[in-house]
Amino acid sequence: MTASAFRSSAGGNPRAIARWLLAVAALVFCMVVVGGITRLTESGLSITQWKPISGAIPPLTHEQWMEAFRLYQQIPEYKEIKRGMTLGDFQFIFFWEWAHRLLGRLIGVAFALPLTWFAWKRAIPAGYGLRLTALLALGGLQGAIGWWMVESGLSVRTDVSHYRLAVHLLTALFIMGGLIWTALDLLALARYRAARPARLRPFALVVLLVLFVQLLFGAFTAGLDAGYVSNTWPLMNDHLVPEGISWAGSLWATISSDPYLVHFIHRWWAWVTAGLLLMLARRAKRARQRGPSIAINATVGMQILLGIATVISGIALPLAVLHQAVGALVVASAAWGAHAIGRRRA
Repeated sequence: MTASAFRSSAGGNPRAIARWLLAVAALVFCMVVVGGITRLTESGLSITQWKPISGAIPPLTHEQWMEAFRLYQQIPEYKEIKRGMTLGDFQFIFFWEWAHRLLGRLIGVAFALPLTWFAWKRAIPAGYGLRLTALLALGGLQGAIGWWMVESGLSVRTDVSHYRLAVHLLTALFIMGGLIWTALDLLALARYRAARPARLRPFALVVLLVLFVQLLFGAFTAGLDAGYVSNTWPLMNDHLVPEGISWAGSLWATISSDPYLVHFIHRWWAWVTAGLLLMLARRAKRARQRGPSIAINATVGMQILLGIATVISGIALPLAVLHQAVGALVVASAAWGAHAIGRRRA
């Protein structure tokens, strides 16, 4: 069958596939939010084994709960920080980690089964099969990255490696952005059968790289609990550049691992990121794409306010969760804006 026959046989399915991808992106967004709650409640190490299939079922009997609790009591986090916690306290943190992993399984099923169906029905437009397969593979890799992250906190450390946490979070956001970008390409194809995939323009690439740095330091801030080193704004403990930075070791080790410096960079790089994102919004508006322009302006403004409020509150859980959630929405709107200025026709 020729490529043109393959595409014509799809009929209106580019729109259906796009809607499915946006639904999966929404699930990934929920996954990021639950992951934030898991981190903020220090629940991530409560499940000490990786059982991709049987792990979907939580402990159901008292004996099973006590066995899971016994395994948790063997890791450094319990011995050095949580010693003496009750079974009820353990069940609370277990729930969030279990919910996080269950969402990951749900996303895998919600992606793999419809993809198989669309492929079997020969409904995937030419040129999109490889991209969708790559997204599926990246989702599978994300599960392995999640366990790789958890494993770093089970033997020596009392928490997970903040480097591995950053890889885990950024991979999730990249997958979400890829889902949205692909869905937008397919929606354009549904409206205009000769439409070609959008290009990533140089300016959009610069904006996304700057946003990547901000997200990276946001992940470092979370992993190092660096948000707690100062609850004042705009100064950090009465200083623009905070006292307490330890310059021991290499420059990279200091930049990426010192809580004071990581917090400082995340706080002020945000303004560089915001400025470039607003410029992206203006370009999207000039391209007659008001939707992404409005989305970028709204999410960036909200994220700045939430970031300040989260710091001043001493990292109050609801505000910190909202900060991570809106951060994911900033990524979604940035992907939308970058796609808008890169749209092209045949």
